[in-house]
Amino acid sequence: MPPAGCARAQDSIKNETMSSRGLIIAIDGPSGAGKGTVARALAARFGCRHVDTGAMYRAVAWKARHDGLDLADEAAVVALARTASCEIGQRVVIDGHDVTVDIRTPAIDQAAAVVARHPGVRRVLVERQRAMGAAGGVVMEGRDIGTVVFPDADVKVYLDASPEERARRRAGDAAHAAGRGAVDVAGVARSLEARDTLDRSRTVSPLAIAPDAIYVDTSGVPVSDVVSRVAAAIDRKIAERATG
Repeated sequence: MPPAGCARAQDSIKNETMSSRGLIIAIDGPSGAGKGTVARALAARFGCRHVDTGAMYRAVAWKARHDGLDLADEAAVVALARTASCEIGQRVVIDGHDVTVDIRTPAIDQAAAVVARHPGVRRVLVERQRAMGAAGGVVMEGRDIGTVVFPDADVKVYLDASPEERARRRAGDAAHAAGRGAVDVAGVARSLEARDTLDRSRTVSPLAIAPDAIYVDTSGVPVSDVVSRVAAAIDRKIAERATG
């Protein structure tokens, strides 16, 4: 094993390579599959930006409800999505409102699913997502990153897990359970099933596995193992670029 200083130097070289080569890492999958945890870990490991595209749809849904809009009124929600100022990072801010916590509720889960079905809203947000990742050096998570947003992403990953596992994770997620007391896992499972149906059945950008994506079932698998498997694929891509 190399000395700590050497390891840090190697990490520095890896991060520099990632940034200069502009890799785009696409992480897709349903709710509760571990996208956020894995994407954040990979972004930290390779020194690149993490973008949670789901937070964008949630923020637009929150603002639409806040403004009293009918979520079914596509024209109104598209206009909001087009004009709203949205910052996605450690905090989620839309038109000056910090909604980091507020968008992680069952009500916004449902509202975001409705908003995401509008083709016009998806066009607006996909355009923003492409602009955010155009320079590369990004780990972007969502449901259509490897299929629609960046079909030519350098590394595509689809994370999945059993319905039971996903429900347990979501029920135990502090960000979603905050202030709600005891969580009914069965109820969470029903909610996730309904969201899955909406995501997979929408006509525009449905949740799907890209043909060239690395499929990982995270059921019962330690996060560190999942991160290591995806990181190995990224390392191979970095090596290919360095020698190609």
